[in-house]
Amino acid sequence: MCALVALAFLIPLGISLGERTREEAIADAARRSALVTGALAVSTEPAVVQRAVEASGDDPATRPVVHGLGGDDAGRADGTALARAAADRRSVVTDVPGGVLRLDPVVLGDSVAVVEVFVPDAALDEGTTGRWLLLAAVALALVGAAVLVVDRVAARTVDSTRGLVQAALAVGDGDLGVRVEPTGPRELAEAGYAFNRMADRLVAARTDERELVADLSHRLRTPLTVLRLDADGLDSDDTSVGSFTEAELDRRRAIRRIRQAIVTLEGEIDVLINTTRKAVAHEAGPAMCDVSEVVRDRMVFWSALAGDQNRPHRVSGAQLRIPAPVPRAELAAALDAVIGNVFRYTPQGTAFEVAVSRRDGYVAIRIDDAGPGIANPDRALARGASDQGSTGLGLDIAKRVALQANGSVSIDRARLGGASVVMLLADPEAVPRQVNRFGLVGRMARDAREPKAEGRRWTRRRPSDG
Repeated sequence: MCALVALAFLIPLGISLGERTREEAIADAARRSALVTGALAVSTEPAVVQRAVEASGDDPATRPVVHGLGGDDAGRADGTALARAAADRRSVVTDVPGGVLRLDPVVLGDSVAVVEVFVPDAALDEGTTGRWLLLAAVALALVGAAVLVVDRVAARTVDSTRGLVQAALAVGDGDLGVRVEPTGPRELAEAGYAFNRMADRLVAARTDERELVADLSHRLRTPLTVLRLDADGLDSDDTSVGSFTEAELDRRRAIRRIRQAIVTLEGEIDVLINTTRKAVAHEAGPAMCDVSEVVRDRMVFWSALAGDQNRPHRVSGAQLRIPAPVPRAELAAALDAVIGNVFRYTPQGTAFEVAVSRRDGYVAIRIDDAGPGIANPDRALARGASDQGSTGLGLDIAKRVALQANGSVSIDRARLGGASVVMLLADPEAVPRQVNRFGLVGRMARDAREPKAEGRRWTRRRPSDG
């Protein structure tokens, strides 16, 4: 195909060059003829004309011949061509054996002389062979270059197609993180861009789906906490001591089944939240949220429940926007887990406080309560362990969220007398510098112990059991 294109381009070029060579040879004949016609215009003396003829060229075979002066005209032109040139009184170019003739008429008073100039085939074809050889070499070079270009284009096309196929197979196998580099012809590059957009939408769709499942689980757990608290307020379900009527036994067994079902449901929801949120965090990557907005939003729910249980509560420091490098749903789940522990493991009427602050490059969220406290904070922070006989998932969720934000979780004695759980999250707007995170926790604990009139108004001290 490339060779045909090159030939289609070069053959007309070669023909054009041949025609140009013929025109140049005839133009040279016209110049030689002009020397003689100029001399005839001055004088028709044979000697003058002869000198003009000899001056027009060195080759006797191609010197002009003058017809019509009455001499012996030994030319190549026939009478018909001479008569036509004389009658029309214009130059005539005619083919003869061995070349072409140029006939130029000259008016000499009442008669017309004709100057004949012969151009041999050798002069007409001079340089044509070399030009055709040059064109052939150019054609071969063009064909070679075309082959190289087509080979590279084909290689790029094959590589782009292979990469697109491999990426499609990877997505089909579940790897939604694969992307292609759009290369190759325009159509393949557009297909690469379309594939990347499709993969992004698939990731977003699966993330939204898992986030929906996690949010649904999270929403289920908060009313489940209320249900558990109500179940804890029911009578004892112990049937091993004492004598009971059949109706009382059935009632206590029903209470036991309710409590066991609640525990089982809490465990399943916790597992569901953990697995879905891990997948969402892994796929969605880093995110930002407003800590103050999350605290205010979650306290709307917990404040209503605290009012039902006569729990004094307070929120401080959550008026201004405070960003943190964690997804909003993750932080909400951590807050619910820690505050839910206050409701779960402290008696009704126990006060609690949620405070937000930022200093030393960290955002601190402190949850204090006036309960009995935590006897062994290290054990409580251990994954899957708790002093209350539970799975310890609440503090584990808080710890995971804090680590995700390059922070930490610590437990101290609250100024209310109970436990103080502090979550530290890296402040994305702070100037980076080296600080002691546990020093910040200590300062917050000291600040919490300072007497405040508003706090003393509703705080009730309880003896510590550890």
